[in-house]
Amino acid sequence: MVSVNSTMLPLGSKMPAFELADPAGETHSSSGLQGNPALVMFICNHCPYVKHIRPRLAEVTKDLAGRGLAVVGINSNNAELYPDDSPEAMKAEALEFGYTFPYLVDEDQSVAKSFRAACTPDFYLFDANGALAYRGQFDASRPKNDLPVTGDDLVAAAQALLEGRPVPEDQRPSIGCNIKWKPGNEPDYFG
Repeated sequence: MVSVNSTMLPLGSKMPAFELADPAGETHSSSGLQGNPALVMFICNHCPYVKHIRPRLAEVTKDLAGRGLAVVGINSNNAELYPDDSPEAMKAEALEFGYTFPYLVDEDQSVAKSFRAACTPDFYLFDANGALAYRGQFDASRPKNDLPVTGDDLVAAAQALLEGRPVPEDQRPSIGCNIKWKPGNEPDYFG
């Protein structure tokens, strides 16, 4: 397991355009998120950091979606080398953990690159105009630090956004497993 921090895309950045399918073949796009505050998450099935938060992640995203936040999860991992992240496994994961958001397949990894995503989980919260308002961690809990999984950092940012308040600019990077890039497809934004 290689742990990396999120790249912390500059606040105010516009949401990159994307069009991806879920494991059932239904297409979802960034244009479907326009006009609403939106959360775009890069997650996967096999990462210990995602496994650590997934029950609470399902609860938090369901609650926030019920309050008007559009939510999508994107899996950009190389499923050929990591079969636990295949579309079939994604479908089972969503069912088992109660994900109510579209869980999308970024097979060519272009969407992850357009967001400068680095790790799983990696969270991007956009305002209704598509401007980045929060990027960073779910909370301070990690698989081995004994802190409770709350989602407090993401929830506080989303609540502020949904209530029309400024999102705190003191934001901590997410940390997790590196996205499993296809050979020769590694992004150039790591150095």
